[in-house]
Amino acid sequence: MLEKALYGSKRYYAWVGLLMILIVIGLVAYLKQFNYGLGVTGLSRDVSWGLYISQFTFMVGVAASAVMVAIPYYLHDYKTFGRIVILGEFLAVAAVVTCVLFIFVDLGQPTRVLNIVLHPTPGSIMFWDMVVLTGYLVLNFVIGWSVLGYEKKGFPAPHWVKVLTYIAIPWAISIHTVTAFLYAGLPGKHYWLTAIMAARFLASAFAAGPALLIIICMIMRKLTSFKTSTRAIQSLATIVVYAMIANVFFFLLEVFTAFYSNIPGHMATFQYLFAGLGGHNNLVPLMWSAAVLAFLGIILLLIPKWRRNEKVLFLALIAVFVAAWLDKGIGLVLGGFVPNALGHVTEYIPTGAELTIIMGVYAIGLLILTVLYKVVIAVREQSIDNNQSEAL
Repeated sequence: MLEKALYGSKRYYAWVGLLMILIVIGLVAYLKQFNYGLGVTGLSRDVSWGLYISQFTFMVGVAASAVMVAIPYYLHDYKTFGRIVILGEFLAVAAVVTCVLFIFVDLGQPTRVLNIVLHPTPGSIMFWDMVVLTGYLVLNFVIGWSVLGYEKKGFPAPHWVKVLTYIAIPWAISIHTVTAFLYAGLPGKHYWLTAIMAARFLASAFAAGPALLIIICMIMRKLTSFKTSTRAIQSLATIVVYAMIANVFFFLLEVFTAFYSNIPGHMATFQYLFAGLGGHNNLVPLMWSAAVLAFLGIILLLIPKWRRNEKVLFLALIAVFVAAWLDKGIGLVLGGFVPNALGHVTEYIPTGAELTIIMGVYAIGLLILTVLYKVVIAVREQSIDNNQSEAL
């Protein structure tokens, strides 16, 4: 079936060509980092995790979001999601590959990743994060590819595929829960030391991931023959808005706990993110933008009349997605390092090489997603043609 991705319109070839160019540019930047070391990045002694890890954290949430389509379809027999379940599974595949690549480029020496395999340490959360991510990648690819293969032949998927989907549902929750434990298990960082870190991660994932899936479905409906029903989009948008409400609620719980307790270490990060600390305020505009976009997205999605307007819906979903990205992909990781153990503020500014590598990694993820979705569209078109031929 993969050969179907080799044929397409000029617009398809132009998009793939653009992604290939971005990948090559990112690879050149990575080779520079590989030869020189992580000194080409903005990382330092006080800020050891930068945009690489923050983007990894955010994309784990995008990968976990496939479960929000799988649960209604497989557990509650909600047939409306039947056409887009495979899109969610392949989105998870591309997202997990992107996550792995961000870890890869964050390592000073990429061969160090073999240490996890050759010298497994079950007492380390890193080890379990690798296990759940690898397992989730394999599960979603096998499920998606098998369902598509049987659909191409005109047969329903066998029972073992459904068994794998039941396994993948709790597995999806585990990948973001274990990732949250990477942060919540660090007692020296007040901002991350919270019992609801995993709940925050899952709420933001179940908002941002389905929001991205709806955006992709709406774009595909305009540019391709793949049509997602309005009912499916509206149902998924309802999930997005309530997940985003939960995400904002959990964040406000953290704010209350930090400031009502009046513990300086717990308040310092929030002060840095939203008001600046000691004259350092690089992230203040971004965090306030995230807050405004989050409430804007919730309001637009919560009112049925506005949510049913697809132009408003599209803008609302972008607002939710960007808000979640700014919160988790920027503020969560970078804010957690402020202040350091001595009470000082060391601000992190990514370098051009770092941003170029990030661009290249995202381009690889988008290329994988493009190829997988192209195969889905081609198989669905072939199935429709076969059905029409049989009818005649």
